[in-house]
Amino acid sequence: MFKSILAAALLCAASQAAFAGSADLTALEKRWLLASYPVLEYARSLPLPIDVVVQPQAGPDDVPLAMGFDNGRCKLVLSLRGNPDAEKVLAGVTPAEQNELIEAMAAHEIAHCWRYAQGAWHVLPAGFVEVGEESAADPSLLAASKAMREMRREEGYADLVALAWTRHNHPADYARVHAWLAKVRAVQPVPRSGHDTRVWVKLAADGSRFGAAGKPFDDAASLWKDGLISED
Repeated sequence: MFKSILAAALLCAASQAAFAGSADLTALEKRWLLASYPVLEYARSLPLPIDVVVQPQAGPDDVPLAMGFDNGRCKLVLSLRGNPDAEKVLAGVTPAEQNELIEAMAAHEIAHCWRYAQGAWHVLPAGFVEVGEESAADPSLLAASKAMREMRREEGYADLVALAWTRHNHPADYARVHAWLAKVRAVQPVPRSGHDTRVWVKLAADGSRFGAAGKPFDDAASLWKDGLISED
């Protein structure tokens, strides 16, 4: 009962904060918010400075869930309305099995917020030293490569947090969620691009490697370091 009241309050707050005076949230937006609710409640209990923003109209390249940052706060942005590809990532998954996947996606985005709030965005773990040096005749190519590498590492950490969250909160569904994420990440038009997190997803095939602390940000740290070492 208490959870239902809090979930209703979350939906109301999201609606009011996102686009005051607009129509009510759609059924799809409510379903995604409710599926994300456990992760959002956990994030706010830490507390993380996070707001939920529901876009009244998605842009042409918007993904259904994304994390942004503004004035020291994290913004979890839902772009479902008017988005023909909103549920493409869930293609082939029965409605009864989608909630855990949406929850994992929310955990992935919350991991970005946590890194941002910790002042660790694009920061490597303590004691981690990179070896080797890239070179290119065009400095812009080096800058682009560095940006992709930094993005890939953040995405890898966030994927691990999503899986650590699933391992602790839905252990019976871990193999299924991991297989889904591995399938999503297997499609890489450009290898080693910003979302090519395959090295980390592969390391997490055995969910027991996360341990049992139940703290996803901490539980993901060890495997993230292992992936940093092996990604090159």
